Amino acid sequence: MSSHKSTLITFVLMMTMMVPKKVSAQNCGCEAGQCCSLFGYCGSGDDYCGMGCQEGPCYQSDTSNNDVSVADIITQEFFDGIIDQADASCQGKNFYSRDAFLSALDSYNEFGIGPVDDSKREIAAAFAHFTHETGHFCYIEEIDGASKNYCDETNTDYPCVPDKGYYGRGPIQLSWNFNYGPAGESNDFDGLNDPETVAEDPVVSFKTALWYWMQNVRPVIDQGFGATIRAINGQLECDGANPDTVQARVNYYTKYCSQLGVDAGDNLAC
Repeated sequence: MSSHKSTLITFVLMMTMMVPKKVSAQNCGCEAGQCCSLFGYCGSGDDYCGMGCQEGPCYQSDTSNNDVSVADIITQEFFDGIIDQADASCQGKNFYSRDAFLSALDSYNEFGIGPVDDSKREIAAAFAHFTHETGHFCYIEEIDGASKNYCDETNTDYPCVPDKGYYGRGPIQLSWNFNYGPAGESNDFDGLNDPETVAEDPVVSFKTALWYWMQNVRPVIDQGFGATIRAINGQLECDGANPDTVQARVNYYTKYCSQLGVDAGDNLAC
């Protein structure tokens, strides 16, 4: 269960070079007429006022036109149907919860927005990956993660802190310093100095999963479920690298689509 997301290094580096001086994502304090972007920066235009915009004259800030309620789709029964498959001894049994997910969702209310079928497919896709990455919400941290080096020393924007491990944690197994840094900035915790927070606070844990989803996965979801696999763990799984793992993710996705009463669509594998 690895979450090596090295294929996204270039994307993250490009994004960090494109944005102006960093400000707080929780309270941007932007000037009148400017938007606080998904990443916590002030500005105008699509990069700031489009998808993920947090405050200001956001293009998509009004969620009233959404055809569904995510909470109505992610019922307690749906959530329990996943976590109940985890062994009773799993740490995640007393960590992950539907309430924690819905609390995290308050910070990412663009998740699941759209026509009913599109919303259901996005939710099915996200929970398929959550299920696979955590073993039905069993694992909070990556197996043997502490023994692995997920430090990109070339990334000077988010330099690794000595003796800190940036291995997989949370529903999407957040990994690497270049993910922990900005995920922390967007969710009010110090991702570089305190990456352990993702494994200690269930709401923050779900927030980092939704942060990663909105930043890297949702932009490609219209290309089919296979594109979401590539966005999460493509280098290790796609193009024949690990077909069994790809199929496992697809199986979860099609199962959840069936439960939610929606067609799974095309391009399921990568």
